[in-house]
Amino acid sequence: MKSIAISGSLRENVGKRDAKELRYEGKVPAVLYGGKEQYHFSVSAADLKSLVYTPDVHFVDLDLEGKKFQAIVQEMQFHPLNEQIRHIDFLELDDKKEVTMLIPVKLTGISPGVRAGGKLIQKLRSLRVKALPANMPQTIEVSLNSLEVGKSVRVEEIKLENARVLNNADDTIVSVVMSRALRQAEQEAKANA
Repeated sequence: MKSIAISGSLRENVGKRDAKELRYEGKVPAVLYGGKEQYHFSVSAADLKSLVYTPDVHFVDLDLEGKKFQAIVQEMQFHPLNEQIRHIDFLELDDKKEVTMLIPVKLTGISPGVRAGGKLIQKLRSLRVKALPANMPQTIEVSLNSLEVGKSVRVEEIKLENARVLNNADDTIVSVVMSRALRQAEQEAKANA
């Protein structure tokens, strides 16, 4: 799993007025919890862009005025109109404690069903995975090489080493359905036979 380094400044005052002032300065109020202590701090909004506005998942190497922590993003709050980050929560990682993260699904290969004129529909773009930090996958690869028209890949078919998927086993990740053009071609072929 890739890591992104972010440094933060500890906050002395925790309140709405202080948070508003931080946002005005281009900073985002943040909290780190899950360890021995809880830390309130602020980080530069610019530093968070590579962490937040990406489909990739990262561990975060936090540096809070010399104190170093490894964490993951637990929750974010966005402004409803301008999509700016208003607050971010980090969960401190412990090598011996499992964590749950949303891991992106990466489709690989070419579906024979799509080649035949079917339409590919991806229903899940990420899966909830629980694992120790060292075993957390970067992505979950789903092969399309055997996906024919009318077939799908379900969560239960995903096998991970030292990690488990928490989504419902019956949930469809990706499927190939008959496209309108293919259906029309089949109907015309039957009519002409």
